[in-house]
Amino acid sequence: MLAKDLLSDVIPALRTSDTAVEALNWMEVFRISHLPIVNNEEFLGLISDSDIYDVNNPDEPIGNHKLSLLRPSVKHDQHIYEVMELASRLKLTVIPVLDYQNKFLGVVRMSDLLHYFAKLSAIEKSGGIIVLEIAQSDYSMTEISQIIESNDAKILSMYVNSILDSTKLEVTLKLNVTDLTAIIQTFNRYEYSIKASFMEYDEQDDMYNERYDLFMRYLNT
Repeated sequence: MLAKDLLSDVIPALRTSDTAVEALNWMEVFRISHLPIVNNEEFLGLISDSDIYDVNNPDEPIGNHKLSLLRPSVKHDQHIYEVMELASRLKLTVIPVLDYQNKFLGVVRMSDLLHYFAKLSAIEKSGGIIVLEIAQSDYSMTEISQIIESNDAKILSMYVNSILDSTKLEVTLKLNVTDLTAIIQTFNRYEYSIKASFMEYDEQDDMYNERYDLFMRYLNT
């Protein structure tokens, strides 16, 4: 997925002749905090709601005011991950997209990025989540996959994060099964450190309750 594939077809670009009031109205309509200012397809920069609040006369054209505009942008063929990185780093609600002649093509909304990321990471699909903590030298995607598939499960998505000031990794797995009991037991046999696990319908609680009942029955015999 590239930046051009998520261009919004509803969010307008501002002109220098538009007023600060008009800009705020558009921001309120689309629930965003930034809008691009464009002059004859040339991207001039992003104006934020905080910039507008600093304008003394909101009914004057924004071109009459000296604004310190941000000029972040991505090219139309950049990967969505790069768009996400820019939006996250600068805390943007829209990301301008340009071609290689620097012609303004439109914007990608942060909300659309989040919807796309939800689909990409299988968040909307039913399944359990396991978070492993692994030393970087011990990380093996092959072994992790084999453990999961040996329990008749599949990985829907997998994310690896470095732990700050540590040589360990945090590996988050979204699986296509909701009962993680057997998979957790297998990871434990392989001496993996399980940082967290999340099951639907509280299967893990049911497992512990069942074991407790068996233990109590044993004591009463």
